[in-house]
Amino acid sequence: MKFTDSHEWIEWETDQIAKVGITTFAQKELGDIVFVELPNINQNVNAKQEVAVLESTKAAADIYSPVSGEIVEVNILLQKTPELINQSPEKQGWLYKIRLSNPSELDLLMDHQAYAAMLNGA
Repeated sequence: MKFTDSHEWIEWETDQIAKVGITTFAQKELGDIVFVELPNINQNVNAKQEVAVLESTKAAADIYSPVSGEIVEVNILLQKTPELINQSPEKQGWLYKIRLSNPSELDLLMDHQAYAAMLNGA
């Protein structure tokens, strides 16, 4: 699993497909998620491009793609149960799957240790 400085995570499932969501820290900051706007399947996105919106009882938050590629699946369970993001942000609350067009972009992201250090202000 790799992380962005805007609190998204990405976890590869195969050589080309990866799952994306928000971190535990991000969901705690947002509060109770009440609505999710997911990207479109077959949509091509660039790294750091806005791809989804989460609305909570506190605010709305833009979600950015950690890598470039094509959206191949979205977590449709979130349309009826957006609270899955709060209950399991790094497992069942994933947002979408992406086919990476440039896997080397993963090298630019943080690992667990670097992300934890960023959160702790190190």
